[in-house]
Amino acid sequence: MALPINISQLINQRVVESARIEYKGNWNPEPIIHTICAFANDIDNWGGGYIIIGVEDENGMPKIPIKGIEKSSIDKINKEILQKCHTIEPRYVPIVEHTEYDSKDILVLWVPGGDARPYKCPINLRSSKTDQYEKAYYIRKMSNTIRAHNHDEKELFELANNIPFDDRVNLKANIEDLKPSLITNYLYEVGSDLYDPSTQIPLIELVTAMRLAGGPVERMKPLNVGLMFFNDRPDHFFNYARIEVIDKPDPTGEGMTEKIFAGSLDRQLRDALSYIKNYIIKEKISKYQDRAESRRVFNYPLPAVEEALANAVYHKSYQIGEPITVMVTPDKMEITSLPGPDRTITDDDLKNFKLVSRRYRNRRIGDLLKELRLVEGRNTGIPTIIKALKDNSSPMPSFETDDDRTFFTVVFYIHSDFTATETKRDTASKIKKRRSKQEIRDLLIATLNEYGELPRSELIKMMGYAKENSTLSSVISGLLKEETIEYMYPDNKHDVNQKLVLPHDKCKSK
Repeated sequence: MALPINISQLINQRVVESARIEYKGNWNPEPIIHTICAFANDIDNWGGGYIIIGVEDENGMPKIPIKGIEKSSIDKINKEILQKCHTIEPRYVPIVEHTEYDSKDILVLWVPGGDARPYKCPINLRSSKTDQYEKAYYIRKMSNTIRAHNHDEKELFELANNIPFDDRVNLKANIEDLKPSLITNYLYEVGSDLYDPSTQIPLIELVTAMRLAGGPVERMKPLNVGLMFFNDRPDHFFNYARIEVIDKPDPTGEGMTEKIFAGSLDRQLRDALSYIKNYIIKEKISKYQDRAESRRVFNYPLPAVEEALANAVYHKSYQIGEPITVMVTPDKMEITSLPGPDRTITDDDLKNFKLVSRRYRNRRIGDLLKELRLVEGRNTGIPTIIKALKDNSSPMPSFETDDDRTFFTVVFYIHSDFTATETKRDTASKIKKRRSKQEIRDLLIATLNEYGELPRSELIKMMGYAKENSTLSSVISGLLKEETIEYMYPDNKHDVNQKLVLPHDKCKSK
């Protein structure tokens, strides 16, 4: 069964960090079993890793051209992998895919963090009697597999049965709560070889291949991460799993608007960012007197906001029933999630923008967001934010939390070219001004052009309206009549999955 990841991007480290990839030119059982054990122990909650057999290492990158392995040896290697994995205690078997890359055969071993850590395996495999193997615990340190020292072993035992929340089985949900359409859309978007089979195989086989379910075979249940990404309303399972954007132009609350973004985690992140881009972010262009170029600045640079909000989705605890909030006032934007950073990040680290956490709260959420290109690699978020602010000549941010680390807030301060009074006036004007039919028409077409097909209610929400009114209905009817927009399923206009779409997108979707 194919893996739910783009193999080319994996090999070239475009979505998975180098520390989580091990290249092996040949099948060499002993070091590979040690690395399987180390990834399964997942001491830093990175999400395990990948071993690629048939690709040689050259300074931490794949050596080009790809070496590959003999096709005739693949069955033998698969049998030996299974045999050698029986020596791991508790038993652990990775997910193996045979695929081609650059016309060469390779094997990719997906080794997710295990549910029964700590794991140990033989120090060497030269003994002919398995009961004589001397075994040890192995872990990953940066890009290396090493034998665990005494303090590492102690830490592994402290982590025993401590599975990150996003990787736990949800006993209150059923496999049918995972929506096949959302799963196949994800596989298509990331370019996985699993996309074609996903449209034909039973749901239980699909979610098993993607490690979105767990428990005994006769009573499998979805994992929390599956419900977060592949259910339309994860907030039904995790209270307030949503993003709220509050635009507060006046301290009294006059003219305040609040938008709530629910849906799968990637959908709500995209929708919230689109709303912020269209309604919060402003650009100012100034002419230089002594040169032809213009100076372009934004009240808040979008790349910094994107990174901060994506990190909030990644690192929030979904056991805490509170939403992620984006509060916009005349002079700043605050992005808050719960809880705060762990205590390995000191107050001085916060002041100096050094938020390097060794262990992540969610190990599977990050993988899916990275595959979708919604977050960057490990510990790259803060540098990205700082660079975006400097490029925009914006003030440096502040990171806030309390003594008990119950919350974490990223504060962006408005660019000096945008005064608080001006921002307040513009926001209030935007709230009070009624759009003309032509403006609504242009906005609707632009929204569909950006997102592709959308259900009618979601399209209206993305345009900034709480509900459909008579003017909106009139505009939509007119656009349908002149065939500027169309129904995706014109033969059944009341289909529960009905969406509005631009004609060229409709053709493309077919």
